[in-house]
Amino acid sequence: MTQYLLSVVQPVGAPPAPEAMARIGADVQAFHEELRAAGAWVFAGGLHGPESATVVRAAGDEVVLTDGPWIEAKEHLGGLCIITAPDLDAALEWGRKASAATTLPIEVRPFRG
Repeated sequence: MTQYLLSVVQPVGAPPAPEAMARIGADVQAFHEELRAAGAWVFAGGLHGPESATVVRAAGDEVVLTDGPWIEAKEHLGGLCIITAPDLDAALEWGRKASAATTLPIEVRPFRG
């Protein structure tokens, strides 16, 4: 079985209203439960906004720390889920379900090796 990264592509801006977030949270929880029941679950988690990021960059013998994301963008990584799937088609089906649960685009990418 191959492991896949399901990346949640989140737009920059205000989150949905609390009622919508409650529904999305319940849908994401149900999606995670379905992954567990199918034996496809490895790990999942949401991330704080890009303003909480720190970029660590090696520069010769020094290490430079920069607050914030490394690029300006209209979208950012909002969360991730690592799954196991027998093939890309199965992983894409999980990506479809993740997109339905989160209401956001999901990037599906296999791990190397």
